Amino acid sequence: MISKEQRAEIVAKHGKHPQDTGRPEVQIALLTARINDLTHHLEHHKKDNHSRRGLIKLVSKRRKLLDYLAEKDIERYREIIKVLSIRK
Repeated sequence: MISKEQRAEIVAKHGKHPQDTGRPEVQIALLTARINDLTHHLEHHKKDNHSRRGLIKLVSKRRKLLDYLAEKDIERYREIIKVLSIRK
């Protein structure tokens, strides 16, 4: 899980103001942090299929947000995938 401090740090880094959780960049960054955490969990617990399904749902949600951002503003899309090291 992501702690409140980590969440606040991510929102502050990618948002316009500290409570800006609606921007696609912030949502993508938060999902990426959760995805990384779940990926680490699944490396140690290979048979945890419930968490694996949750991971797949998170990746899908992030992909949809990335597609939306690419459609709306390609420069913001390119910047967020570079900052978060998300490959396409």
